[in-house]
Amino acid sequence: MPPTVLAAEEHVVIAHLPGDDVYLGYLFVEARRHVSGLGDLTADEAAAVGRAAARWSRALQAVTGADHVYAAVIGHGVDHFHVHLIPRYPGTPREFWWTRVDEWPDAPRGGEAEIIALLDRLRETV
Repeated sequence: MPPTVLAAEEHVVIAHLPGDDVYLGYLFVEARRHVSGLGDLTADEAAAVGRAAARWSRALQAVTGADHVYAAVIGHGVDHFHVHLIPRYPGTPREFWWTRVDEWPDAPRGGEAEIIALLDRLRETV
């Protein structure tokens, strides 16, 4: 399993955004079956996506102290369905909320070691 994979279930894989200097806590809930959009999921897949998104959003809030976890389906960059889960950390100035949350200069950032440490803490809470 790649180091950025948080969990793998029957219908979904949950992973962290990979990279050397990334916004910590940026997760993806990805359908195992290749589909383009939310409407292409079966009922079981959609339920699994919803359960995973809720579970890992709660874990992000518990571990990071996030004020809020954004959830979005964008579909522009990759033709494969996934939900983005993006925590908003305490103290994030309002001008950096939502689409600019990862641009905040004081936002927690890291590479593989920090990602692995965060994923270990997330797994411990679930």
